Amino acid sequence: MKSSDMVWVEHKPGDPPIETDTDWDAVNALTNEEIHAAALADPDAQPIPRGSDEELAKMGLHRQVNVKRLRERLGLTQEEFAATYRIPVGTLRDWEQVRKNPDAPARAYLTVIARNPAAVAEWLRAA
Repeated sequence: MKSSDMVWVEHKPGDPPIETDTDWDAVNALTNEEIHAAALADPDAQPIPRGSDEELAKMGLHRQVNVKRLRERLGLTQEEFAATYRIPVGTLRDWEQVRKNPDAPARAYLTVIARNPAAVAEWLRAA
């Protein structure tokens, strides 16, 4: 795409809505099936395929554990989870608020915690 094909717009909070040629009545009338079909027809918006971890890795994609959901499933506060699994509470908050993403070793550690949280907690208590 050439830069001449792009339009740059500056819009600040509180500014009135930008006028476009979009027919919002037509957009709002689309069914979920029509929206899905339109998305599939767009080569730049293909869905992430479902598959094994190995298949996703071939495409440069990696599954990530939802840290907040994992912690809530275990019934732990941020402080309890951080202490139990020896993760700095600030790091945990950054992951939960998606300010930062876990690096590869942290993703592996979170995957192990997700699969057997009691064993990991016990191993760390014994260490």
